Amino acid sequence: MTFRPLHDRILVRRVEADEKTAGGIIIPDNAKEKPMEGEVIAVGPGARDETGQLQPLDVAAGDRILFGKWSGTEIRLNGEDLLIMKETDVLGVIEATEAMKKAA
Repeated sequence: MTFRPLHDRILVRRVEADEKTAGGIIIPDNAKEKPMEGEVIAVGPGARDETGQLQPLDVAAGDRILFGKWSGTEIRLNGEDLLIMKETDVLGVIEATEAMKKAA
């Protein structure tokens, strides 16, 4: 099944947090906080302004983003937990630096 968000909404997959701390302590599932970082899976066409013109979104599929702790609506699609949120809930886009791209 495919999913296409409408208007200025985006579909996001949370990026899972590390299972261990820097000191090597394993964090149990019930003590973990939900990550506030995710990858954009799909975006809507954009919102319309006062004149009726379509304003494209600033995020695109594949972008890595930061969002608020309580942002979006959780859904289950094809057995995967995802979030649907408005573009205004996005705090920023994480861009990889050249050093990180070379390391990858």
